Amino acid sequence: MPPATPTFVTLEGIDGSGKTTQVQELAQFLARAGVPHRVTREPGGCAVGDAVRAVLLDPAHRTMNGLTELLLYAAARRQHLADVIEPALAGGQTVLCDRYKDATRAYQGYGRGLSLEVIEAVHRLPGLQREADLTLLLDHPVEEALARACNRQRQSGDPLTRFEEEDLAFHRRVRDGYRALARAAPDRIVVIDASGPMEAVQQRLRQVLAARLGLEEG
Repeated sequence: MPPATPTFVTLEGIDGSGKTTQVQELAQFLARAGVPHRVTREPGGCAVGDAVRAVLLDPAHRTMNGLTELLLYAAARRQHLADVIEPALAGGQTVLCDRYKDATRAYQGYGRGLSLEVIEAVHRLPGLQREADLTLLLDHPVEEALARACNRQRQSGDPLTRFEEEDLAFHRRVRDGYRALARAAPDRIVVIDASGPMEAVQQRLRQVLAARLGLEEG
């Protein structure tokens, strides 16, 4: 039986933690369970968001500072909410989103060193206040995750993004930031061990999602 109330679910984690693959697997799980759903991502998810994504990830923009990143992410997020997330939820669809606000808190806050108070102040602006109902945080050792991300980019022939080019210290701060966010919001953020085979990680994710939505785990 599909959940009576559409749910806004986000997946978070450092680069190379396997989010994008796991989002698609969870979408298939929801489809089999008969749950109307929409899959999207940040930055991106809509025309404006995709244009901003290209700017944010382009390694040519290495000198962009943290506050600029924050404001660009917020602008893309507002449009994403208006064009995709809010209409989907209003239409009865559960939303699966690859990254959302916690990515900004972890990357621009803990990674770049921006004040979390400033980040939260931006997200108190009208139209940016919606929080996820459930956040699945894929936790993975930094060295292994970053190597996976770099290998993926090399195999695809794409250049590393600005964030993948950052050093290990940056990515360790981001991972620590995600863990701190999870400790501060345990009712919303569930930490998932992302090590081991993809199938095992997917099973852990399904258990949590099924329990939250009242679905059979199958």
